Amino acid sequence: MDAQKIIEEKVLIKNYKSEFISQLTPLYDEGEAESFFYLILEEKHHLKRIDLALQLDLEFSDSEIMDWNSILEQLKLELPIQYILGTTRFYGLKFEVNDKVLIPRPETEELVDWIIRDCFVPRNDSTPKILDIGTGSGCIAIALAKNLPNAQVFAIDISEKALATAKRNAEQNDVNINFIQKDILEVSDLEKQFDIIVSNPPYVRNLEKAEIKRNVLEYEPHLALFVEDHDALIFYRKIGELAQRNLSKQGQLYFEINQYLGKETVELLESLGFSDIELKKDIYGNDRMIRSGK
Repeated sequence: MDAQKIIEEKVLIKNYKSEFISQLTPLYDEGEAESFFYLILEEKHHLKRIDLALQLDLEFSDSEIMDWNSILEQLKLELPIQYILGTTRFYGLKFEVNDKVLIPRPETEELVDWIIRDCFVPRNDSTPKILDIGTGSGCIAIALAKNLPNAQVFAIDISEKALATAKRNAEQNDVNINFIQKDILEVSDLEKQFDIIVSNPPYVRNLEKAEIKRNVLEYEPHLALFVEDHDALIFYRKIGELAQRNLSKQGQLYFEINQYLGKETVELLESLGFSDIELKKDIYGNDRMIRSGK
């Protein structure tokens, strides 16, 4: 059944699902193609897997089928499903995403969870100041603000368009974030003392591009992804230097890191004078995040 035939026929959703998955399996495995189907079904029709299982006679209208066929063609070009739908979920919250911001990853949720758990340990300061550097969609800053309502949260990004997206996400999730447009590499002082500084900066080396899937390499913003091979830790060094001056006495610095540069990142932080450095693996068993104290 080709795309034109699908348009001409009004079909049961369960039958369209089979055709949808069949057309995508040359590019994606069957499980991923099926997950796309249910993501779209929920976003576009507010229907879940159980709804389709219990109502086998559900149909798409002709206009709905045309909409689905348009999405199908974009998926065949390997455009990320999150950009097609314009939304994604992160730490239980809904975020707008577009080609000006990275799509939030599950590994970054782990970093956020680590910070939140640490903040539940009694602190002298009941209103911690938190800074997220390279905020992008605002996912880290917003998730922290939502789950740590007493915190004062600040977020920096170089991109005006990324910050515009982050501001909309903050409004949608009903949190107050202080957004700042700056190139962190040109900042000499952060002008405030922070109890927590967190960053998921660009860390993918050009030599690692061969490992990057096409849907990331061709569509997500390279400014937020890549660093030069000869100085892959440039953002970690700069942020670490700033953190030494702008972290409070008991402050903590958190990073998401390149899985291949865990040892080198630890050594860099040691050379900058940080202590109690902890390198942590993500759910996939890769070195992915670091916490350190002043």
